[in-house]
Amino acid sequence: MATLTTRHFELTGADGGPLRGDVRTAGDGKGRPVVVICHGFKGFKDWGFFPHLATRAARAGMTAVSFNFSGSGVGPDGESFSEPERFARQTFSNDLEDLRIVFDAIDRGQLVPGLAARPAEVYGLFGHSRGGGVAALYAAAYDAVGALVTWSAIANVLRWDDATVAEWRSKGSIDIVNARTGDILPLRTDVLDDIMERGDALDIERAARQMAIPWLIVHGDGDEAVPVSDARRLEAAASGKNTELRIISGGSHTFGARHPWGGDTPELNAAMDATVDWFTRHLL
Repeated sequence: MATLTTRHFELTGADGGPLRGDVRTAGDGKGRPVVVICHGFKGFKDWGFFPHLATRAARAGMTAVSFNFSGSGVGPDGESFSEPERFARQTFSNDLEDLRIVFDAIDRGQLVPGLAARPAEVYGLFGHSRGGGVAALYAAAYDAVGALVTWSAIANVLRWDDATVAEWRSKGSIDIVNARTGDILPLRTDVLDDIMERGDALDIERAARQMAIPWLIVHGDGDEAVPVSDARRLEAAASGKNTELRIISGGSHTFGARHPWGGDTPELNAAMDATVDWFTRHLL
C-alpha cells in the first residue's frame, strides 16, 4: 500500500491574499478522484475533525484537498486568527470564488506536481455548516462536481434577525466572538451587502432544487447552531432520487468533535462512515 502523504500549497485567494491548503493522498495521487473539503464560519482546515476526515478519504482511495477560505482570518500558522481584516471583509461570493480557484488549480495540476483530477464527474465536494451551504451553491452552479456531502449545512445565507442587521449597519460592524480562543473578530457589512446584491445566486434552497448530482445531507438532531429543520428544507427542495438525508441521533453541530482534537465520538464516526461510503460509491 502506498504511503499517505500531506503536502501544503498556497494560491492567491479571492481577496488577493494567500489561500492556504493541504493535499492528502497516497503515492503521487495520479488517477485518484479528488474530494475538496470546505470548513464553516469561524472554522479552518485544521479545526477538529477536518484533518481526520481528509485522512479517512485519502485512505479510502481518494485525494483530499482542504483549505482555508480567504476570509477565514486564520494566518500562516494554521491556528491563530491573525488576519482579522480578512475575516472582517469575508463574503459568500468570495467563498465561491475561492472554491473556483482551488478547482482550477486542481485542473491545471498546480497543487502538487503531477496531480490532476480525472474527468469532472469524479470530483467530490464536502462542506460543513456555512461551508455546506457554499458547497451546495457551487455544486449546483458548476459541472465540476460529481458527488456532494454536506454536514450541518445552512439552508439560507441570511442568519441574522432584522434588529441585529439594523444595529450592524448602524455601527458598521458586528463583533464575532470565538468561544475557544476568546478572540473578538469584527465582521463588517460586506457580507450583508453581498447577500443583498447577489440575490438568487446565493439562494441555497434554489440551488438545492437545481441539484442533479448525488447529495448526502447529514445533520445531527441535537444541532445547537443550525437547526435540523434546515436539513429537511434542503432535502425537500432537492426532492430527487439522488438526494439522501441522514439524521444522526444525538449529533451536535460538530457531532461531538472539539478543537483541539479530543478524539472521535459515535456520532462523528457515523457521519464519517456515511461520508466515506458516499464518496466511495459515487466516485471510485
